[in-house]
Order: sequence, then structure tokens, then C-alpha cells
Amino acid sequence: MKVMIRKDSKGLLSAYVPKKDLEEPIVSMVQPGLWGGLVTLGNGWQLDLPAMPEGTTLPVTVEARRIAAEE
Repeated sequence: MKVMIRKDSKGLLSAYVPKKDLEEPIVSMVQPGLWGGLVTLGNGWQLDLPAMPEGTTLPVTVEARRIAAEE
């Protein structure tokens, strides 16, 4: 799914999913610096982001994969 990652004026990262009209803060990242691996959104969703070069400018739209929550 397409996800736009942006940083607000306070430096907080958020993810916007246009198809769901959903914007949530990124509350945790497996890899520091954001670029690649799992991130967790404020609503509990986990997204697998593609690897990108460090220093990629924001906002950026990426193709992410949602990881199904275990129940």
C-alpha cells in the first residue's frame, strides 16, 4: 500500500495512508533513522518499510506492507 511519511514542525514522524484516509504518528521503529524495517503506528498497525538511503528528504511516499496483527 502507498504510505506517505512526513515530519511535522516538532520533528515527530507520522504516516498517512490515502486509501484509508488514515494519519497516525509513528511510535516505534526497529531501525533507527526510519529507513527500512518495521515501524509501529499509534493505532497499533505495523508497517514494513522498504530500505532507502539515509538522508532521504521528507515527505516521501513509499510502498509499504502492512503486517497482520497476531490474535
